Amino acid sequence: MLETERHRIILSAVQERPVVTVADLCALTGASEATVRRDIAQLHVGKKLRRVRGGAEAIAPPQFVGINARPFAVDQTINIAQKRAIAQAAVELCQDGDAIIINGGTTTFQMVHPLSTRRLQVFTNSFPIAEHLLKHSKNTVLVPAGAIYREQNIILSPFDEDGSNHFYARLMFMGCRGLGPLGLMEGDPLLVQAEQKLIDQADELVVLADSSKFRQRSSLLLCPLTRIHTVITDDGIEDRAAKMLEAADIRLIVVEAAAASNRKKRAEE
Repeated sequence: MLETERHRIILSAVQERPVVTVADLCALTGASEATVRRDIAQLHVGKKLRRVRGGAEAIAPPQFVGINARPFAVDQTINIAQKRAIAQAAVELCQDGDAIIINGGTTTFQMVHPLSTRRLQVFTNSFPIAEHLLKHSKNTVLVPAGAIYREQNIILSPFDEDGSNHFYARLMFMGCRGLGPLGLMEGDPLLVQAEQKLIDQADELVVLADSSKFRQRSSLLLCPLTRIHTVITDDGIEDRAAKMLEAADIRLIVVEAAAASNRKKRAEE
């Protein structure tokens, strides 16, 4: 990632939270701790942020605090081939006329392209998913009431009555921060609150998780493995992760994203 891109992400992050730690910024940029500390020092000298012990804060603290999640613009560039293949397999589970829920995220966003030929009722808290389906499909699109979090492009509400309890779906599709023996994990309490409300409105929960998500952890548990019906992942999944899902009686769909990506690279060479 170029220095200018890292600086843009760092400045964006400090505008969303009172204080952002070096570890947070390393996760957001993919850069080393030494590089992030150097970036913070440079931006501090340029009076674009304020360096504090262990991280950075905005010169003018934000009045509207964001959520603990990687910006959509950053996350959508990671494991893109895997996400596209996973999303294609997810749409193949749908039938015309279905009512479905799609949670905001960069993997679920990739569902919009194959969904453009379908006719479904789609409830989503993802602003870009709703916008794309409105412009490029004949699906019926519904969104909850709430505030749009710009960095994550997601609509969230701290209140119980956001309209989601009036929509009933056969399937709910969602991504996650991590997936382990205890279940699905997320990184922010507001995300957990919103996603739990949506999960309750669907018969079956389908998790879209590229294989890297089985190695990631978070302190917040969203739901146990017993609530998950299906997991769609790529062929980079490790045997122990597959066995974990099998032991929990979860249907596992594995797409050949890594193989397809390698074939494309060889063809281009």
